[in-house]
Amino acid sequence: MADHNTFQKWLLQLQDQICSTLEKEDGKAHFESSRWQRDGGGGGESRLLRDGGLFEQAGVNFSLVSGDSLPASASAQRPELAGRSFEAMGISMVLHPWNPHVPTTHMNVRLFHSHQQGTDPIWWFGGGFDLTPYYPHLEDAQHWHQVARKALDPHGTDLYPRFKEWCDRYFFLPHRNETRGVGGIFFDDFDDNGFDHSMAVTQSIGEAFLEAYLPIARRRRELEYGDRERQFQLYRRGRYVEFNLLFDRGTLFGIQSGGRAEAILMSLPPQVRWQTGWSAETGSEEEKLLDYLRPREWL
Repeated sequence: MADHNTFQKWLLQLQDQICSTLEKEDGKAHFESSRWQRDGGGGGESRLLRDGGLFEQAGVNFSLVSGDSLPASASAQRPELAGRSFEAMGISMVLHPWNPHVPTTHMNVRLFHSHQQGTDPIWWFGGGFDLTPYYPHLEDAQHWHQVARKALDPHGTDLYPRFKEWCDRYFFLPHRNETRGVGGIFFDDFDDNGFDHSMAVTQSIGEAFLEAYLPIARRRRELEYGDRERQFQLYRRGRYVEFNLLFDRGTLFGIQSGGRAEAILMSLPPQVRWQTGWSAETGSEEEKLLDYLRPREWL
């Protein structure tokens, strides 16, 4: 039977694989590594690539934190666990490309392990990946979701529709009445069919990310753009900031558990533009994005 040490080893291997592949894809910049320790227990390694050929900023972080009191944000569906001792580990990554035609993307895989003397340990997995385009293409969204379904179907054909719908609900900005992008898959508090099965599902998602994202980036990275497209990208990045600071459970957990602020807020774009009352011109390419920012079936 696998255990949390097996998952930790896999996480570190995944971080190495993803960073190595992204460096080659970027073709210009390299990841800089920074190790950190948490006073209350644990630590991690942050890897950040800046000012590359493809990526304006790319962050791939590993963290393992532990403590005597589990923050309530760790499991909103299990508030009775707040206050128990815990160990949490995961990989979290966000890619912000230069070209507005290349989508921003996020991927996360994680394991929470909660324990209390005299009781059985409680554990669960979570994670997923989602895509945030600025100038969307239907074939990109379809490819993204096809890879997600292919990764999950061997573990149960009910998982993709379940995790896809969960992603649509989770990455939603109620004050804007918009999804953050075209979705993908998201899951949390997952312990179906035992530890080995739940870990295998989580690993399949992490290992499918590059297959899902790189073909899209390669198709779009050489498309021409000007100041209009760049300004729209910066404006729409504001929505990314709004979601991560207002609603994201990972951000809340990281802050509440005393994690490293620079690593937690790595998901925020390096540049963003705020403009009150702006709206896209009727019939413009920018207006087309709005039709993608609602839940729909892509496959």
